[in-house]
Amino acid sequence: MDEPGAGMDLDDLDRALLLALLERPRVGLREHARALGIARGTVQARFLRLQERGVIVGFEPQVDPEALGYDVHAFVTLHITQGRLDAVAEHLATIPEVVEAHTITGDGDLWARVVARTNAHLEHVVQGIIGTPGVERTRTEIALTERVAHRVLPLVRALPRGARPRT
Repeated sequence: MDEPGAGMDLDDLDRALLLALLERPRVGLREHARALGIARGTVQARFLRLQERGVIVGFEPQVDPEALGYDVHAFVTLHITQGRLDAVAEHLATIPEVVEAHTITGDGDLWARVVARTNAHLEHVVQGIIGTPGVERTRTEIALTERVAHRVLPLVRALPRGARPRT
């Protein structure tokens, strides 16, 4: 097994398998093996290796927050008191409407993607964030429309042969 943090070579078969999985995510490994013209055991072994190395992550279905009634999407930039970043991030993880959070550089320390049912609900969520010990101030920007959804397929298509993803 490779040491932690070592790069993993992706050969043409790994790349083809990733493309197949991303292009047809509901198809089973047996069908992918058939389409790729290789043994199911080989596909299974490659799939497991890609999983173990952290290239393939998660198996949950993608759920659209709007379909659940969360029509307002916003991005909140938080300015954090020094030494409180971890505590603030732990608190954000307890707020269901915070669907993503990242440490950032530039103007602010933490960026959170927040969903809400209405603007009033968003205000309530943001007030809860502002009240978190260690949060000095926030800036909230409401998204109007999503122009490019989260995606990774173009990244896999653009990988050069022999790419070494970080694992």
